[in-house]
Amino acid sequence: MASLRDLGLSEYEARAYRALLRSGPTTAKELSRTSEVPMGRIYDVLNGLEQHRLVRSQAASRPKKYVAVEPDVGLDRLLEAKQRELDEQAEQYAETVETLTNDLEATAPVNGQFWTAAVGPEETLELLVERIDAADDSLHIVGGTPAAGLDLQNASGRIVDGLEAALARGVDVKLLVTPAVVANLPEETIETYDARLSDHDNYAVRTRDTIEGTFTLIDGVEVCLEVPNPLDPQQAFAMIDLKDRSFAADIGEVFQPRWENADPLHVPPQH
Repeated sequence: MASLRDLGLSEYEARAYRALLRSGPTTAKELSRTSEVPMGRIYDVLNGLEQHRLVRSQAASRPKKYVAVEPDVGLDRLLEAKQRELDEQAEQYAETVETLTNDLEATAPVNGQFWTAAVGPEETLELLVERIDAADDSLHIVGGTPAAGLDLQNASGRIVDGLEAALARGVDVKLLVTPAVVANLPEETIETYDARLSDHDNYAVRTRDTIEGTFTLIDGVEVCLEVPNPLDPQQAFAMIDLKDRSFAADIGEVFQPRWENADPLHVPPQH
């Protein structure tokens, strides 16, 4: 249930403001009685309401009287104050993240090795998006089987979001797929990729008739390998993420000549 406390008032301040709205101009003593705020606290509460710009006082009268501002005006003022507070908190959190990013920057050992696996479409997508978001320098994405279309099609929104963000931070993105993968994608999916990514100079997509496997090479040191379903090779089953500089270097050596011998993808103009 919505409450004035959600907008920053204390319980006593909320009681006093509601009581003032009902009573009209009134003294602190009378307000203490009608709002059930203790007399020993009522002046602090009224000072708080004045700071929130929810009450006006008539200092010339003896005893001093107070009146509440109209609810629509008062609520707008509380909302503005809460928005300023949240904006300040967001800036503080952003500064904290920036500081911690430098403090927590992990440096993997040169010959270090680590792998993890995800099984199932949702888990596979989460792992792939996470690793795309972690890229600093390069993303070389290879789709050699129609199964690669699973992520490119059904999860195109999240994948494109990740690639677009990577391109914006200067990551070199190369997408190499077979014509079969392209043929299995709806035209709107291809157009989405082209419309959102093709304007970036650090993005390119090419096709090649024969490509072995489906994988993503990240920063030249990490590889996400798609594992096909053994019962149906056209379906993706799982993904393995392997951080191994030596293995990633081998993958890079295989990728480069295939990329150089591939053809740029031609996307027909949108109607």
